[in-house]
Amino acid sequence: MKQSTVVRSSLVLGLALLAGLGAERAAERNVSAMAESARSFLSSLTAEQRVRAAFPFDAADRLRFHFIPPETFERQGLTIKEMSAAQRQLAHALLASGLSQRGHMTAMQIMEAEGILATLEGPDRQFARDGEAYYVSVFGTPSTDGTWGWRWEGHHLSLHFTVVDGDMTVSTPTFLSASPAEIPSGPRRGMRPLARQEDAGRALLGALDPAQREVAIINEVAPTNILAAMEPEVGPLASEGVPASALNGVQRALLMDIVEAYTSVMADEIAALRWERIREADTDGITFAWAGGTLRGEVSYFRVQGPTFLIEFDNTARDPNHVHSGWRDHDGDFGRDLLREHVGALPH
Repeated sequence: MKQSTVVRSSLVLGLALLAGLGAERAAERNVSAMAESARSFLSSLTAEQRVRAAFPFDAADRLRFHFIPPETFERQGLTIKEMSAAQRQLAHALLASGLSQRGHMTAMQIMEAEGILATLEGPDRQFARDGEAYYVSVFGTPSTDGTWGWRWEGHHLSLHFTVVDGDMTVSTPTFLSASPAEIPSGPRRGMRPLARQEDAGRALLGALDPAQREVAIINEVAPTNILAAMEPEVGPLASEGVPASALNGVQRALLMDIVEAYTSVMADEIAALRWERIREADTDGITFAWAGGTLRGEVSYFRVQGPTFLIEFDNTARDPNHVHSGWRDHDGDFGRDLLREHVGALPH
């Protein structure tokens, strides 16, 4: 096994250990930091700004989401563009409370790519491509023991965090996309916001033997976009591809490396909760499926699906240099599973 694979596998095992031994205590610390960041952000807003940024937890808009441009999907919230420098700092502190250092950098690069895309498309572009047109919304009253949530969303970035009775959730949906997927020119030439995710998928594909590849490649033509519907609930896609139970040790580590590329975007506490759920559902049930070309630079798509979650990565546009990618939780998007338990525990 290559040293890099060993290191990443050790990280995966470390997160699994955290999930098994201390996820609950760690999540409590994360909720405290997140609540404090949300309160500080809201306190910095003017009355008019607060009306635009703060909503009841049961607002219908909490379940609305998309990663397409704001011109084609009306969003609620306060944009980064409308904030003062101090308010932006507090908004980014809130963002950082839900993400790892790597994840925060990924989000920053996705937003930076939006401004670069504006330059590449030129003055006749169809959309504004504004790197500051990202909306921050808080739902409910931030606290360490209540039920509330927040969202950071704009073109190619849709992040949702939910706390139920003071308990952190897996915090999904999570959409991370980028255009250009690789910056072709200029000072940031070569920047790939989702390099970690794409390279992990290609590494596993390259490690499969011919028989496994025949099972894993479900179509010679890639879909035109990710397949999960942009609805509050999403069920499992077709059970296709090569299962983890058919992989050897090295291949299985590479499969877990794809999962880790997505879990590691989140703060350690949230990542641990994701791993806890994956482990409890049995990793043998995870499948890897590929569609389209197999060489980098070709139109392609892959997904990793387990009993509880769905990862999709689609690179099918802009020659192709335009990625859409996401993580959905079959029963836990928007904290749905914990909210159901919360309602069931209320006196009748």
